[in-house]
Amino acid sequence: MVENMRKFPTVILRRLTMITWMLLFSLLSESTQDGNTRHNGVFHCEPQNMRLTTPDQKILLTWGDDPECLGVPDVLMYELVVLIAEEQVHNDQVAVTPGQIGFNHSWNWTSDLPLKYASHSVRLRSRYKNYTSEWKQEQTATGTNIPESIKVFPRDRLFKVGNRVTFYCVLPVGYSFEKMYLSRNSGTNMTNTMINNHTYALTVNLSKPPKTSCTDVKCQARTNDNKTDDHGACAYIGYIPGDNNLSCETRDLQSVECLWNVGKDTHLGNKSPTAYHLLGRKCADGSKGRCSQKVQVSVGERNWTLTAQNHLGTVELTHRVDLTKRVHMFAPERVNTSVVNSRNVSLEWGWKVQQYSNLNITCQVNVSSGEINTISGIGLNFAVLDDLIPYWTYTVVVRCRTSQHSWKWSEWSSNITFHTKTDVPDALDVWMHIMDNQIIITWKMLQANQSHGHIINHEVTWAHTKTPERKNRTKVDLPKDSLALSLNTKEEYIIGVTARNKNFSSPTSTITIPTVNPANRVNTSRILGSDSGFNLSWSASPTASCGYIVDWCPLSGECRVEWLKVPPSETSVNIFSKNFKDGVCYLLSIYACTQGAPVLLERKEGYVREKRIPKDLFKPLIWTQVGSDVEISWNPIPLREQTAFITGYILHCLDNMGICNRTDDPEATSLTARNLKYTSYKFMVKAQTAFGECGDTTITAILNSQTDYLIEIVIIALVAVFGLLSVNTILCFRHWTCIKQKVYPPIPKPVLTDKWLASLGKKSCHPLRVDLCHHSEVQIMGFPELRCKSDAPMNGHVFTQTPKGYYNQPLKRNSSTPPLILPTTTNWSGLPSSPFKSVFSNPSYDLIMQSVDHQTNSGPDFHEGRPLERCSSGYQPQSLMNQLQENPETLFCDPTYILLPHSSK
Repeated sequence: MVENMRKFPTVILRRLTMITWMLLFSLLSESTQDGNTRHNGVFHCEPQNMRLTTPDQKILLTWGDDPECLGVPDVLMYELVVLIAEEQVHNDQVAVTPGQIGFNHSWNWTSDLPLKYASHSVRLRSRYKNYTSEWKQEQTATGTNIPESIKVFPRDRLFKVGNRVTFYCVLPVGYSFEKMYLSRNSGTNMTNTMINNHTYALTVNLSKPPKTSCTDVKCQARTNDNKTDDHGACAYIGYIPGDNNLSCETRDLQSVECLWNVGKDTHLGNKSPTAYHLLGRKCADGSKGRCSQKVQVSVGERNWTLTAQNHLGTVELTHRVDLTKRVHMFAPERVNTSVVNSRNVSLEWGWKVQQYSNLNITCQVNVSSGEINTISGIGLNFAVLDDLIPYWTYTVVVRCRTSQHSWKWSEWSSNITFHTKTDVPDALDVWMHIMDNQIIITWKMLQANQSHGHIINHEVTWAHTKTPERKNRTKVDLPKDSLALSLNTKEEYIIGVTARNKNFSSPTSTITIPTVNPANRVNTSRILGSDSGFNLSWSASPTASCGYIVDWCPLSGECRVEWLKVPPSETSVNIFSKNFKDGVCYLLSIYACTQGAPVLLERKEGYVREKRIPKDLFKPLIWTQVGSDVEISWNPIPLREQTAFITGYILHCLDNMGICNRTDDPEATSLTARNLKYTSYKFMVKAQTAFGECGDTTITAILNSQTDYLIEIVIIALVAVFGLLSVNTILCFRHWTCIKQKVYPPIPKPVLTDKWLASLGKKSCHPLRVDLCHHSEVQIMGFPELRCKSDAPMNGHVFTQTPKGYYNQPLKRNSSTPPLILPTTTNWSGLPSSPFKSVFSNPSYDLIMQSVDHQTNSGPDFHEGRPLERCSSGYQPQSLMNQLQENPETLFCDPTYILLPHSSK
């Protein structure tokens, strides 16, 4: 700083002297000038007339220029160093321009340590380029004051992060210094230095600000009685403002609004808050990075300056701009709909600033469907939205900006919601699926943006292609999306489906059902899924006039077909479905879309992702021994259990034999292990898949020899027969009475009258000799004794048995069946004494007669003269008739019935 001149004449004299010297120096050569200013390497331009004062605890140094300094053509630097008790604590520089040379200069500095506690001195020298003068030193009065307690300086000072600063500790008499330090690790490279017997210094680099408001600087000392005492001071460590990126604009064409990025926290808090000024006027909300001031907006550029200042420093930001090109509009207000139709709507809005009506404005209308409509116009305040979805709810917001300079979009307006009116539903996506001689018609439900109103039901019509006018129709209620029709699959039918909402019906979607012809079947190939779907491709077909249809459904379980329609120009597609599951085999069919019925081109089957087949796949697992071979068989594996393609089966023998057999036929249901020993084996069957061998199922088989096998069969048969006989015996025993009643019923006694028995007593009876016939039913019973009376007349009657019982009938001599003749004798002495049994053949009843005489005899005594001859079917009539003629008193008996006389009434 230049000291004010006290006397005006002195100033004039010095200026004249300076001009004179300058003229002299300009006449000399440069070598001569250098020789005058730098003699033997010494710079003779040096300070002079130094004076050091200490007003208000400040150090004030004044000095003047040596006359030789007048020859310096450039800036002359003065270097200053401050020392406290020979310790350098501060350095500084003062720049003197050529116009200031010849005048007095001054410099001041406030010490962190009060001057009364230590001596301060200042050194000064001049520098021009690489040349310097010698140091000159001025010293203050010696500081001799000693405090009564520990003092730490400076107190409550603000420091910039990154500076190297010095703190001082002044001790009372009788205290011995121990250490000085900073709390909270706010500094690095700390050094303690003794200035004098009672003054110590801590020099430290301030590396970071504290988390709290200030950092404590501690001085610890020990008293004469060996007690520790410490005192401290608070130091505020922070940053200068770091605000940047100033940008100014106008919103209402009557004020300027500037925005900037607020810098990082200065950590000075309320001790030194950052103050903001725009155009020299204070900003109320500067800490938010925004400030506005009322100005007159005019055409043309100008500087807009912002200052951010705290006690550590000041940041000045400047933005040069023409505000008429930086108009940031406010958002449109009062947005509403004026006309709402099914597919278009009209919007209107207003402006907060009236001057906007004169601007060329571009606006964007953002529809909730994702579409943005851009329109332009002078003072634009309306818009028409087209191509909307009927019966659909929309939310709309609007923003605008100036069209000419396109500075910034305004904020979005408040949203407005409206609902369009109903309209005709879109056509349905229809497909078919033939299964179990049924035609299943299915369609995709219309989405909300396709139905254009609430769908009430669907209508399905069908007719034969030869008689399309004879349509059958039915309605399908929600939520069904398919209909099964029992039609002749060998005939073609045209099927149409429509959807109906409250007011309209959709266009009819038709499909022609192809005929089922076994000769038109296509081969099925395998496909592997990828990325949770199928990458499907096929050869182009000339018949695909309207594209291709790809459908798919699981091979096992419920087949709910899904499909995708592909344009004619594409022959590949990536298929994804939320219904795809890992480990499920799907059948994919590719059809060519034609003007008639779709044509099946290819079929593929595969898994989206194969899964390892779990254990115990083969159920049931059965073994059969054939000699020394064992056949292991199983039921065909259901598709639902095939979670991966099976390429074959492997039979393992777990008794150190390894693989017994294998097959690459996935349809096989048995494997045979051959040439085994008669012992116990444990077999395991596995399925071969892409995961290797899986589905492990084990079974144990015990092989026996064929002899043991036959013995086992015989024993089993005998046990079975014995068991069956035992059961029959038990049953017969428990039900013997019933069985006897059915098999051997009681024989009813013949009905004989008293007179007939009396007549028999009067006549002599002859024993009956009967020869058995070969085909007669034989039953042997006791022969009854018939006693006849000779004086009793014999009436011509016979006793006849019928299926209903006995009854008396007149004897017919000329009967076709001759009666059996029973000869009569006067006594039964000719009969043996033992029981005599005769048998009479009778289909319904056999009369068994036994003599009354039970005297013992070796056997029956037959009359040898007239025996009955044998025949194949019974007695011969001629023998009986001859016997009757020889003995008229003989009793007649019919071969079928026993004829007994009875008296006539």
